[in-house]
Amino acid sequence: MVLTMKKYNIAVVGATGMVGRKFLQVLEERRLPVENYYLFSSKRSAGTEIEFMGKKHVVEELTEDSFTNRGIDIALFSAGGSTSEKFAPIAAANGVLVIDNSSAWRMDPEVPLVVPEVNPEDIKKVKKGIIANPNCSTIQAMVALRPLQKKYGIERIVYTTFQAVSGAGLAGWNDLENGLKGEAPKKFPHPIAGNALPHIDSFLDNGYTKEEMKMVNETHKILGDDSIKVTATTVRVPVFNSHSESINIQLKNDYDLDEVRALLASSPGIILMDDPKNNVYPLASIADGHDEVYVGRLRRDDTVNYGLNMWCVSDNIRKGAATNAVQIAEAYIRDNG
Repeated sequence: MVLTMKKYNIAVVGATGMVGRKFLQVLEERRLPVENYYLFSSKRSAGTEIEFMGKKHVVEELTEDSFTNRGIDIALFSAGGSTSEKFAPIAAANGVLVIDNSSAWRMDPEVPLVVPEVNPEDIKKVKKGIIANPNCSTIQAMVALRPLQKKYGIERIVYTTFQAVSGAGLAGWNDLENGLKGEAPKKFPHPIAGNALPHIDSFLDNGYTKEEMKMVNETHKILGDDSIKVTATTVRVPVFNSHSESINIQLKNDYDLDEVRALLASSPGIILMDDPKNNVYPLASIADGHDEVYVGRLRRDDTVNYGLNMWCVSDNIRKGAATNAVQIAEAYIRDNG
């Protein structure tokens, strides 16, 4: 995507990590109007050379002075919550718009939590110089649910996720790769190869995991409606990339299934794959490497009034992390260009 506007300076924090490298790939593909790129990492990875935009960039160590007098306009952060908690305010104090991929700022009432297809208007509500990127499993669900909320209203949502190991970073990826060879896990508490683990992030006192509560709380914030009843079970599965979700929705008003199909097919960021008679439905292997959210298996749930079931799949490293953040940057540039 080419934007003909003034030039911006963009920093990538965590440039050598899985999401950081995907940031670079997506930035290269979408061609924002950028004058200079600055790549930052921990001291351990500093000095790494990365081929990007046709030339070699040396990754710098992230320090408290990294954003001082550099003219950086936007910083994409994916370096963990503790790094974001420390360095995002420092960057913001230097006039940098931070788009943060960690969970550190998501529920701060003064920090917008944005999916550009869903609530782009919230980008203009920046108070602390920080915009939060939602959880990967939440992002794809929001793209699919927002059109339904607008047309019919939503009473209740039940999420069951089937999340790829890439969501746990390189260590999660390695656990599956090595587990298929019979090696013991290092990242997960049990072998992921041959298993589905109903355990993503740590358990809380209410019996839910942090991942499950992220989906509950972030859904309320992004959709702007705390009255929606939301529950979730999040499961790690032996798939390398792309999250799949079974979403059960109780709408506030009745619907025609063909109208729902047409609505979703025409909504931004969605590809409808809903022809079960011909075995056409979203798969992780189809979503892998793409930015869209794939939706299918649409059918009524007759156990409740206005119930609807759907199957939703998306690349969690692209749309669930890097692409969503870059889309936020694009929207910000359009508004301020």
